[in-house]
Amino acid sequence: MQPYPAITLTSRDAARLENLLEGLPANSFVGQKALEDEIYRATIVEPEEIPPSVVTMNSTVRFAVLPSGAEHRLRLVYPGKTDSSQDTVSILAPVGSALLGLAEGDEIHWPNPNGGTLHLVVFEVEDQPERAGRYDQ
Repeated sequence: MQPYPAITLTSRDAARLENLLEGLPANSFVGQKALEDEIYRATIVEPEEIPPSVVTMNSTVRFAVLPSGAEHRLRLVYPGKTDSSQDTVSILAPVGSALLGLAEGDEIHWPNPNGGTLHLVVFEVEDQPERAGRYDQ
């Protein structure tokens, strides 16, 4: 397995995600342990200090799944906040967990629930709440 790239989370996102995970039964979704590990290994900064190129909760990110190169544009959301337009991805989905905390240009190999790995590359963080001064999302 490839080493994971460094990730950065806001203190607000980290706290909300820790609370979310604490409220779920153990192994309630595929990848729960991997998401917990990501939060644990992340560099935590205040929301006002997060670099504008980092994927935070409620960010809209343009990325590709390799080797196919299929490009996607999704907003990373909390469970229950996905919409029928398919423009959102839950943090509890493998792709959502993989994107959290990555910066533009980062690549990650993330466990795929069907076996193997997902290989994602982040092209652009199109919208980030913190960059726009929206710290309450």
